[in-house]
Amino acid sequence: VQLQASGGGLVLAGGSLRLSCAASGRTFSNYTMGWFRQAPGKEREFVAAISRLGGITHYRDSVKGRSTISRDNAKNTVYLQMNSLKHEDTAVYYCAAAQSSSTWAVPHRDDEFDYWGQGTLVTVSS
Repeated sequence: VQLQASGGGLVLAGGSLRLSCAASGRTFSNYTMGWFRQAPGKEREFVAAISRLGGITHYRDSVKGRSTISRDNAKNTVYLQMNSLKHEDTAVYYCAAAQSSSTWAVPHRDDEFDYWGQGTLVTVSS
C-alpha cells in the first residue's frame, strides 16, 4: 500500500492542524493505521493508532486529550486532528499501515507497521 501524508505546516502554539494520509494500492480497511513522529535529533515515536474499522484508538500520553485519530475507509484516508499544539509537538509526522486480520488490534511499535508514508513537517512556533 502507498501512503501520502499531508497537512503539515507552521502553526502558533495553541493552534490546530489536521494531518491527512491517503492510501492507495490495497484494501484500506485491511490495515490498522498509525501516526508516528520524529523530532530533530530524536528517535521516531508513536503518536496514535486506529483499528481497521475505527472502533479502537490508542494515543501516547503526551497527546491524549489534544489529538484525535480517525479514518474514513470509503475515502482510504486516515486523519490526525491536533489541537492545543505545543512547541514540543514539532516534528516530521509519518503515517503507517499495519496489515492485520484483527478488527480490534491497535499496535504502537514501529516494527509492527509494514508500510510508511513520506512524512509531513509540523512546526509549532512558541
